Parts: sequence; C-alpha cells; structure tokens
Amino acid sequence: MSVWTVLWIVWIAAFATLEGLALRDKRPGDTLSEFVWRVFRVRDRRPTVATWIGRGLLLIGGVWLTGHLAFGWWSF
Repeated sequence: MSVWTVLWIVWIAAFATLEGLALRDKRPGDTLSEFVWRVFRVRDRRPTVATWIGRGLLLIGGVWLTGHLAFGWWSF
C-alpha cells in the first residue's frame, strides 16, 4: 500500500467517524449536510442573488465531482 492510499483511508475513516458521531448527537448543525445547508442558506425563505450564485456553484461542483468519481469524466 502506498502512503497516499493509507492517507486517503485515514481521511475517509476520520470523516465517517465525525459524521457518525454527529448523527448520533442529534444537535442541529452538526452533520456535514446541515453545515452545508447553513452556509448556503438552504432554509432561508428569501435567498439573495449571492445565495443563488453560491447554490449554483455548489450544484456545479457536485455534478463535476459525481462525474469525475463515478465515470472518470473531466480529469485534468
């Protein structure tokens, strides 16, 4: 196993541990989803133009990441 493989496994394990603890905790704002929703103001009733731009960038990034990881598209 390379050093990079070990580091990625450690990173994924750390994320899974943090998310698992946050899910168990049940406090608002502790999971990654809730954090992202707060940053991009998903619950706001009157989003601003800046909020919509941020959400658009988040969507574009998510589409890119999905295509990149699942299908190998858009590799640099």
